[in-house]
Amino acid sequence: MKIEQFPEDIRSCLIPEPRGRMFYRCIACKSEFDSDRLLYTCPECGQVLMLHNENIEDINSFGGEKWRRIFDYRRMLNKTALKGIFRYYEFIAPTIPLDRIIYLGEAHTPLVEVNNRLKKMVGIKFYFKNDGLNPSASFKDRGMACALSYLNYLAKKEKMTNLLAICASTGDTSASAALYSSYLEDILKSAVLLPKGKVTPQQLSQPLGSGASVLELPGVFDDCMKVVEFLAENYPVALLNSKNSWRILGQESFSFEIAQDFDFDVADKVVVVPVGNAGNITAIMNGFLKFLNAGVIEKLPKIIGVQSEHADPVYLYYSEQDKDKRVFKSVDVRPSVAQAAMIGDPVSMPRVIELAEKYNEAAGGKKIFVVRVSEQEIMDSMIIANRNGNIACTQGGESLAGLIKAVQEGYVDSRETGVLDSTAHILKFAVFQEMYFNNSFGPEFNIKPRPELKNAPVDMLLKSISKHPLPGKPLKGKDMQAYVLEISAEASCR
Repeated sequence: MKIEQFPEDIRSCLIPEPRGRMFYRCIACKSEFDSDRLLYTCPECGQVLMLHNENIEDINSFGGEKWRRIFDYRRMLNKTALKGIFRYYEFIAPTIPLDRIIYLGEAHTPLVEVNNRLKKMVGIKFYFKNDGLNPSASFKDRGMACALSYLNYLAKKEKMTNLLAICASTGDTSASAALYSSYLEDILKSAVLLPKGKVTPQQLSQPLGSGASVLELPGVFDDCMKVVEFLAENYPVALLNSKNSWRILGQESFSFEIAQDFDFDVADKVVVVPVGNAGNITAIMNGFLKFLNAGVIEKLPKIIGVQSEHADPVYLYYSEQDKDKRVFKSVDVRPSVAQAAMIGDPVSMPRVIELAEKYNEAAGGKKIFVVRVSEQEIMDSMIIANRNGNIACTQGGESLAGLIKAVQEGYVDSRETGVLDSTAHILKFAVFQEMYFNNSFGPEFNIKPRPELKNAPVDMLLKSISKHPLPGKPLKGKDMQAYVLEISAEASCR
């Protein structure tokens, strides 16, 4: 739809101009720093940062009704820079010029209502938000679109070339970072650090295909992250992990989309999200808070964070009911099918602690919950979800298992509606489905497939058929007719 076809009173608001100033603020000491440089931790105290908009009061005073109209009309606008996460430009990064925005088809992923069988099984109505339908097949593209748009802007402004973009990854971050970096071939080259043997073959193939340098380290993600943090502090590199505050901004679009998907009424909604490095739940909380403060939504939804028993530091922190006694401790992770969340020392934990308190206060009561599920529950839930028309990855299975647990524990009731974050596509984690069907999990997973959920191909080389077609040797005439009749009779009984 062309700009002149929109109502006159809204037309001037649809294509924004860069304005204002953004700045980093330390979570701990509250020191502030200009956003005109790459900064990942506070130079004063070393803690993580969040990005803020100096003109937030102007945005908040604009009026919720007008923002809702702007976003609904932008949905129809044929403007590349505003098609993805930057539909919500003013709430994400309003200082980046539109001609520096990178759009590879990310965001606005489908919200799919589950069938009646799943609703009955869980006890409430719920949806999967399929973030596996992003370009690199995971939610990481939301944050990467913002981080790389900022890098594109900064590099061209400062005439930078041959920047090295780096990240540590459990698989999805590396795929996304390599993909988006490859788009800026004249500015960036990328290197990703992976824990050897801890990512699926599909995930490993992605950064290789995008041309990144893939460095496999022994150990787990937390070990890779320590190397990356040292590189970011001591070498001229661009860090693309969620320590990068620009990535958090991009991932806030998940909240904005959910709000718009439900016509900006999320009062009875429950957003369920798997928690690993905790950047995603940070972004989701912050996104909803921004919309609340601007009047775009009137009430905050519940948020349920989910962790596996094999990687549960956030759950353990919040299991202490007395917040004055809470002390965060990292954990030694064990092998998990939810590999993207297999993190024992989440970088964004300080952000989570601060934002969860703000969120509950703004909601007028507790709205943030964290539950823990078993590896068995994760795999069973993934298989069940996909047997009912979904494309959930293992983290999507973790979300479903978490919703079931939240209902059982009374955090969610039948009057509410769930929105489950399926963070990646099932095809990236197909190896775990195969292990489930083959009953080939090692004892460290503690997973025993349920017989009714197993599946396997059936060999149709039937003894009752004397002749079968072979490659290069097709059957003809009566032989083919007899073959088709026998196979059809057998197939009709399946």
